[in-house]
Amino acid sequence: MCSSDLVFAFIVFFISFQFVTTLQAQSPIAISAKAVLINDSSYILQSKVQIKEGWRVYGANPDGINAPSYATSLETVFFQDKVKFSIQPKSEKDILLGKATIFKEPFELEQPLIIRGFQPDSLHLNLVMNVAKADSFLSLEIPFAVALAKGKKVEGFQILLPAEATGAPLNNCGNEAATSKSSSSPWELLILGFLGGLIALVTPCVFPMIPVTVSFFTKRSTSRQQGIKNGLLYGLSIFLIYIAASLPFHILGNVQPEIFNSISTNPWLNIIFFLIFIFFSISFFGFFEITLPSSIANKADAKSGLGSFVGIFFMAITLAIVSFSCTGPILGTLLVGSLQGGAWALTYGMAGFGLALALPFSLFAIFPQWLQSLPKSGGWLDTVKKVLAFIELALAFKFLSNADLVEHWGILKREVFLGIWAIISICLALYLQGVLLLPHDTKGTKISKVRKAFGSLAIVFGVILIAGMAPKNTYLLKFLSGFPPPTHYSLLYKNGDKHGLQANVVNDYSKAVQLAKQENKAILIDFTGWACVNCRKMEENVWTDPEVQSFIQNNFVLVSLYVDDKALLPVEKRFTYTTRQGAKKEIVTVGDLWATFQAENFSQSSQPLYVVLNADQTLLSNPVGYTPNIKEYLNWLQCSVAKQKP
Repeated sequence: MCSSDLVFAFIVFFISFQFVTTLQAQSPIAISAKAVLINDSSYILQSKVQIKEGWRVYGANPDGINAPSYATSLETVFFQDKVKFSIQPKSEKDILLGKATIFKEPFELEQPLIIRGFQPDSLHLNLVMNVAKADSFLSLEIPFAVALAKGKKVEGFQILLPAEATGAPLNNCGNEAATSKSSSSPWELLILGFLGGLIALVTPCVFPMIPVTVSFFTKRSTSRQQGIKNGLLYGLSIFLIYIAASLPFHILGNVQPEIFNSISTNPWLNIIFFLIFIFFSISFFGFFEITLPSSIANKADAKSGLGSFVGIFFMAITLAIVSFSCTGPILGTLLVGSLQGGAWALTYGMAGFGLALALPFSLFAIFPQWLQSLPKSGGWLDTVKKVLAFIELALAFKFLSNADLVEHWGILKREVFLGIWAIISICLALYLQGVLLLPHDTKGTKISKVRKAFGSLAIVFGVILIAGMAPKNTYLLKFLSGFPPPTHYSLLYKNGDKHGLQANVVNDYSKAVQLAKQENKAILIDFTGWACVNCRKMEENVWTDPEVQSFIQNNFVLVSLYVDDKALLPVEKRFTYTTRQGAKKEIVTVGDLWATFQAENFSQSSQPLYVVLNADQTLLSNPVGYTPNIKEYLNWLQCSVAKQKP
């Protein structure tokens, strides 16, 4: 390049630099801003932008030019959601871009933000935008400061109700026991766990161990009394091991009472459960075997040779480890099925499971002659295991359905879910009839009458599932209510109503209070959840009763508050709540709001929970939980409004 070219280039650069500097010094844009305080850490940043005559501000354009936005180098400032504009840029011809979206008139921007940690008196930010005048284009970063202390605080939802709402009710009705952590009694949970243990007993991992272990005690003991003693200690050890497995959940529950509800309704945890159960079912089908690391089993087995009780205890641990491939899926089902009931529900279930698993070892040690009556191990054990595989596969889709309902993905509508269960049921029937062969099955094997009978039952169940998909045949599936998605979450019910009470249902407590005052009705609060089985049972079996339905419609404003709703609250409605115990809790989702509302006012975290208030928010009766008896529930409703505060 010659010297004249260098001089010319320098002159062009200097002129351009001077032009840009002049423009930035005399900015074509004027900004006024304020920050509206939402809560301790959240703000709404509001800015007004004035544009000098002849200038234009570009909106978002396909060629890569971005709309005006805020920027900061502060690591403690986090912008939430997108910038909102008071007006939209107009699309018109542009000398530089050909066609572009352009602001020519003053406009306003609104940006939610959160400040973590230290809260300064003012915030220094930049407004980034692209502007032009004629054919001169500029990219500007306009610095500005906004005072934080001058913002006006916006009051969020009032979590705590008046004292009248949580004090003594006007009507002494309602069974307070119904509001316990679990909808099932301890005995019911114990029996369910016991049945799970009985199923585990007839799996290939456990059943052959019974005669082997009992023979070990009887032959190694110096006397019959010692053999009985060792057998009883062995059974007791098994029982204690499974109870001990539930103890960590008591600690978790004491730290955070809502932990079980959060776990059972979390969509991503439900997806993990779905994948785990798919994994379990494939294993049960015989494609591979689940085993814990051999080092763990070896260590437990090595310690089983220690003194009397310690050695027996480690023998029991060895059994629990070795049999995990068969008991794991059953225990997993028990675990997730008990979550909504809390830690004690899990303990009762595990106690029942451990008791069922322990009893045979103790009883056969006392009566060793009974061993002769035990059926011999054989192919029937493999059949039991594969039947369990089909059950685990069906349960896997229940967890996927929970996630789908909570997130409203719409991938497992009621008919899709029932169709999958019907296919699984028919495949089970084909397997039991010997038509469908799985790993380790031999073609031409004689099928027993018992197996054929269960295969016939599986076919009947599949047909009922298919027939129950039809809108007019939903009564066929009332015995399954709560497990499939509700009838309104459907492909066929395009205009179907929600539990027959849609016209009288709202999902906002403040709105319910207003309606109650306007209509002179009481408020029936339904604390519910998208993934709540017992909630669906109440809606589909109790609320559909004509007398119950009519009484609710005539006397109540029904407000259903979903404690597992993961929808984000508007930024201006999010806040940090201090509980009665002094803990800080971020209220970010709709579910956060209603779960906290329930726990703080009624000291309950389980669903369903039904609360009746007057229009002035006076408690009318004791809240009740799951009440499947129609007459009992109707009596409670009638008693609740028998005496109201004028």
